[in-house]
Formats: sequence, structure tokens, C-alpha cells
Amino acid sequence: MTKRIFQINELIKRRLSRIIFEEIDFPGALITITRVETSEKLNQAKVYVSVMPEAQLEKVLRILCKLVYGLQKRLNKCLAVRPVPRIRFAEEKEVIKAAKVDELLEKIKSCQKS
Repeated sequence: MTKRIFQINELIKRRLSRIIFEEIDFPGALITITRVETSEKLNQAKVYVSVMPEAQLEKVLRILCKLVYGLQKRLNKCLAVRPVPRIRFAEEKEVIKAAKVDELLEKIKSCQKS
């Protein structure tokens, strides 16, 4: 990954997080943009979203996908990058995997103490 793509990923993550926080209400759910992966041609960006509680994930993704055009429009206005990548939302699975690994390590650790 080039330095420019890394910077664009971070910029999109920060700006989009702020837009979602300020403009969209998700009652009973906490939404976090965990990472952004922009293509090398800078034409697409996959935005990974983590939701707590996990039961709300499908609902949140449906809402975000429904509002993607408005979010894209706001992002286009506040970014000085050209071209602005088209955003797509996806479920963050890496965080879930990491949490499961942490849980297993804690179980092993507690079994060793016994």
C-alpha cells in the first residue's frame, strides 16, 4: 500500500465517521468504522463497519447502504482528493475473529492457573 492510499484511507475513515455520527441516529447500536480499503486506482473504497450489539449489524448495514448516496455526496464536498473513491459498506469480520482469539487465550490462561 502506498503512502497516498494509506492517507486517503485514514482521511475517509475520519470524515465518514464524523458524518455518520452527526447525521444518522442508530438507536440501541454503537457503530464504528474500523478500517477503509481504497483500490489502487482510487475509484472504490470498502468501508468496514463494526456494530455493537452484533444483532443490529444487518439493520445498520441496510440503513447505511440505503443512505450511501447522501453519504457519498457529503464526503465528496469535504474531501479535497480527486477522484473521491465510491464507498461501499461491509461487515468487519477481523474484529470478531480477534475477539474470539482473545477469548480463547483468556480461557487457556485461566485453565493454566488452576
